[in-house]
Amino acid sequence: MNNNTIRIAVACTLCSVALSVTGEEMYRGAWYALPGASILRADSNFEAKQHGGGFFLKLGNEVSTNWDIQGGLSYNRSREDTGIAGVGGHYKQLSLGADALYMFSRESFRPFLLVGAGIARNNVDYSNLPTLHNEMRTSWTTNVGFGAQWLITEMIGLQADIRHQWSRSDAKALAAGIDTSGTVNNTLLNLGVIFRFGGEKSRPIESIASNKSDDMPTASVVTEPKADEKIVAAIEEDASTAPCKALMETVTISAEKLFSFDKIEMNTGSKPLLDEIVTKLKANPEFELVMVTGHTDRIGSTKYNQQLSEQRAMQVTAYLVSEGIDANRLKSVGKGEDEPKVSCEGVRGNKLIECLQPNRRVVIQEHMQHQIHGNAGCK
Repeated sequence: MNNNTIRIAVACTLCSVALSVTGEEMYRGAWYALPGASILRADSNFEAKQHGGGFFLKLGNEVSTNWDIQGGLSYNRSREDTGIAGVGGHYKQLSLGADALYMFSRESFRPFLLVGAGIARNNVDYSNLPTLHNEMRTSWTTNVGFGAQWLITEMIGLQADIRHQWSRSDAKALAAGIDTSGTVNNTLLNLGVIFRFGGEKSRPIESIASNKSDDMPTASVVTEPKADEKIVAAIEEDASTAPCKALMETVTISAEKLFSFDKIEMNTGSKPLLDEIVTKLKANPEFELVMVTGHTDRIGSTKYNQQLSEQRAMQVTAYLVSEGIDANRLKSVGKGEDEPKVSCEGVRGNKLIECLQPNRRVVIQEHMQHQIHGNAGCK
């Protein structure tokens, strides 16, 4: 395959997949083993048969929402085709390198572009060719290409790619018309089996943002497990032993009304929803404790979801403070994925995101002390 063919194929891949990719796909950050077989088309200067082959073994990782890294060893060879009587042997290549894959999708079908680099040893191992010298050279190697992964299950899949590879060779047998000195070009078609392991459950494609709005005051965030239950328990003492009874009002707001999918920055249009709560809190100072709790769905690692829920709850709390609510009345808590409303078992892809929508929410609980049995002591 010549360079023009590769350029056209890459361009077609870009055009075809860029239109179909959505922003709400998923990955799970898994590791995977990738053994497979190759078809080699060697540079014509090697005077080797056009179709050779070999094998490879790689280890890959889904390092981010759009990138995979794969590294490993590959071996390919092609029988000599000098046309000289009595000459035998093979052109052989052993390479060690790493590839970066740009993934256009995290659904079951995952097209990608790749670029890689490493080292390669080219060995023109032809017998009965006495004028041949500098048969072996180890050099840098680079490659570019495109391909796709197809996940058959969560743990098993296939990967196919075609790539153009550059390396260097010095083998010469001028009397036989062989001169490989300089850069050589090989084309490889690879087909492998993906064995995924480790990682977390499927997670949203976008990384959580780390910057908070500079103009928002910082509110306290409870990060230790079950801290909110301790706070509420301290207020909700049993009526038979305490002069006061805790009353509670709860407001639940869908996360989509406050935040874009998988984001922590509040949408400008969501603030009127919180302004209603601000007005109520200002008019009712008896609500001494306001608990703001963030919840996520199960898409993503436990650690990731916990952080996302905490930061969303903190953003809501900080907005309440910025609108004049005393920070001492507010507590911000993240529950992550621990308290789901729906499970959506057996659902995958974008449909799973839609199905789990009820789990993505912010709950605002307003607590007050109410006097009972005529006892004094309540504020």
